[in-house]
Amino acid sequence: MAQISDDCFAFGGPMRPIDETAALIASKLSAVQEVEAVSLVLADGRFLARKMVAPLPLPPFTNSAVDGYAVRGADLPQTVKTAFAVAGRVQAGMAPDEPVLPGQTMRIFTGAPMPKGADTVFMQEDVSVDGSGRVILPPGLKTGANVRAMGEDVALGEGVLPAGHRLRPQDVALAAALGFIELQVKRRIRVAVFSTGDEIVAPGDLRGPAQLFDSNRFMLTAMLARLCCDVTDLGILMDDSRLIAEKLREAASSHDLILTSGGVSTGEADCVKAAVESAGTLVFWRVAIKPGRPVAMGVIDGIPLIGLPGNPVASFVTFAHIARPAILALVGARQQPPIPIAVRAGFSYSKKQGRREYVRANVHATADGSYEATKFPREGAGLLSSLVATDGLVELGEEIVHVEPGHTVNFLAYSSLL
Repeated sequence: MAQISDDCFAFGGPMRPIDETAALIASKLSAVQEVEAVSLVLADGRFLARKMVAPLPLPPFTNSAVDGYAVRGADLPQTVKTAFAVAGRVQAGMAPDEPVLPGQTMRIFTGAPMPKGADTVFMQEDVSVDGSGRVILPPGLKTGANVRAMGEDVALGEGVLPAGHRLRPQDVALAAALGFIELQVKRRIRVAVFSTGDEIVAPGDLRGPAQLFDSNRFMLTAMLARLCCDVTDLGILMDDSRLIAEKLREAASSHDLILTSGGVSTGEADCVKAAVESAGTLVFWRVAIKPGRPVAMGVIDGIPLIGLPGNPVASFVTFAHIARPAILALVGARQQPPIPIAVRAGFSYSKKQGRREYVRANVHATADGSYEATKFPREGAGLLSSLVATDGLVELGEEIVHVEPGHTVNFLAYSSLL
């Protein structure tokens, strides 16, 4: 496991901007070094440990891009239609036996290797055949038309994917096309997750009249799974700072990251902050973000801890903007900030300067062809339904204090945050 020092963050001041916080966390966390080989069918979502270099060109041979007739560029008709004898036939998967000689053409199919001497292909729908079996080729085609040159997609020895890249289905397809059967990836990050609070119980357990079913733990576990983490579910811990401190020390001995939900605010029953200070070092606990201001960052025996708020919307938002960059740093991945989409605001909203705010919204096309964001009608960081019923978050930067209908705002789809 990667170890960090208790004072490596050296945070000062009461509250940090979100971008500065995420960048500082990512810069201080060391990536795990262990590497494992996985088959292509299991590679999606994993993080490359080494740069992928092409062991062969793509395509590996020059071939036809269409069904048609292959000819020599020197023989292309210039002004009038010209008849050519058909010298043979080349199907995909077979090598041509004979070259194309002057005045000849050869029947060829998509993906078939170009016969020697030929460098241009006429599409079959652009030609005709006369009564003696000769092919009539029209003028106007340029040399090299409808031909895929060897290596035009990927050159031999080209670096096609960098180390730290998170593999996608199209990346797996490229690896297969290059002949790989397995890829070297970073091992999965081991994350311990627990919720805190006497007011929550696990789904399926008996719920008291003043209790809620725990939802954050399941949401965070699902979000971690999308980042290919191995998750240890430590369940729900009661509001007892000594018990929580003990569990933190135990978790630090076998995990790369500890992720908690709840208990990081300033109330008397918010015990995570005190437990972190008892078991290790608390390096910050407030971030200039809404929802989600109470976020704790700590170090327990050299292992980072991130304490997220208990309100589910705040937990979701802070995971996306703080925990996710930390996990990418731990796996040695490139930091990939979500790319916002500029849309038109269809709502009014006021906020404090100096704080980043995220407004739950839906986006729809308007009559003029633009896209407009409409705000979820109710406020509250505890409204799980607001995450389910919306498309994403409108991001309002620190300098913004007011939004009116028609203003341009940045929209982040939920898919870009996971």
